[in-house]
Amino acid sequence: MVNLVAIQEPFIIFLMKLAGVQTHTVDIEPGTHIRFWLPNETLEKKFNKKTKTNEVKTISPKPDKPVVVLIHGFAAEGVATWQLTVGGLSKHYSVYVPDLLFFGGSYSDNPDRSPKFQAECLAKALRKLGVERCVVVGFSYGGMVAFKMAELYPEMVSAMVISGSILAMTDSISQQTLNELGFSSSTELLLPDSVKGLKTLLSVATHKKLWFPDRLHKDYLEVMFNNRKERSELLEGLIVSNKDLTIPHYPQVLQQIQQCVCMTIIYIVYTLN
Repeated sequence: MVNLVAIQEPFIIFLMKLAGVQTHTVDIEPGTHIRFWLPNETLEKKFNKKTKTNEVKTISPKPDKPVVVLIHGFAAEGVATWQLTVGGLSKHYSVYVPDLLFFGGSYSDNPDRSPKFQAECLAKALRKLGVERCVVVGFSYGGMVAFKMAELYPEMVSAMVISGSILAMTDSISQQTLNELGFSSSTELLLPDSVKGLKTLLSVATHKKLWFPDRLHKDYLEVMFNNRKERSELLEGLIVSNKDLTIPHYPQVLQQIQQCVCMTIIYIVYTLN
């Protein structure tokens, strides 16, 4: 039987091509690679006469447009999360959409499952792609990775846009949230193995209730929830002790506050005159 989610892939690829992006896999280290959707102008294809195939290599561009990196959440890979966003942003920005490790086409045999490792790999990949400065946009789990990336690489991350996320998942926040939702573990909530479980996850994650047939939910489970063992370990790697939590210093936030204060002062002076 045809998977209703999987057959949408050619249409999504078509939409991405219209938006001016295509896929490319970046090797971070032996055993670790990240798949990206990235601007067409950052890639160069050459035909290899010996192998009779197109070989793709990255160029190290200096984009005329500001770079935006869209980081997905836990319930879907990159392009499934941002497919309706890329087209609008690509008119004014160079858009990069990664699959985090163990999502989509990205994988690692490194045992580290922390958001810190995700952020380190993402930063290394972006540097290999020629990105020096960027704005990171993170949703849910991707927001925690974005926070960590901004903390570790302030020279690379100029600003952040975070939605549906928190700075870090402490043991007290995790347990309280799960108790309120009626789940015994984060794996039970975020890695559903049944239609009922997926519906519950979607009801928690969305503002408005959306109706889809059970067949579509089954197909979504089949396509989007692979690497279950590794993803369960990612969830375990999210939890930090309340005692170990520290609030990082984000120079990006300070710069944005300073800019807002300056603009406010200029506006006040202008209106008074």
